[in-house]
Amino acid sequence: MYEITGTVKVIMDAQTFDSGFTKREFVVETEEKYPQQVKIETTQDRVVLVENLKEGDRITVHFNIRGNEWKDRYFVNLQAWKIEKPTDGGSGGGAAAEDGRMTAIMDSEPFDADNPDENNLPF
Repeated sequence: MYEITGTVKVIMDAQTFDSGFTKREFVVETEEKYPQQVKIETTQDRVVLVENLKEGDRITVHFNIRGNEWKDRYFVNLQAWKIEKPTDGGSGGGAAAEDGRMTAIMDSEPFDADNPDENNLPF
């Protein structure tokens, strides 16, 4: 399991494929000397994790790295299973916002690679 912290740069529309597989992607810009723009996806029931996000939100994303091969091509996806954003600390901007404490938007179990129902790929 991995995590990345940054700012939401882009939120794409949800995509549903003929097989019934659904995914939604978003881009997080990292907070480092040379910021990176990293595309992350949510799939199936975790697509709802993106619903409460807005471009410009500062978030921490917990994700798994998924790789596969299809027709001699290799793919790597970062699949989010939990997204957190800083608390607003109330109307006064309080200490919670200043010390960077995080609160969960939605908490779910990490992606289970051994559960075939979770591995619905569009190809």
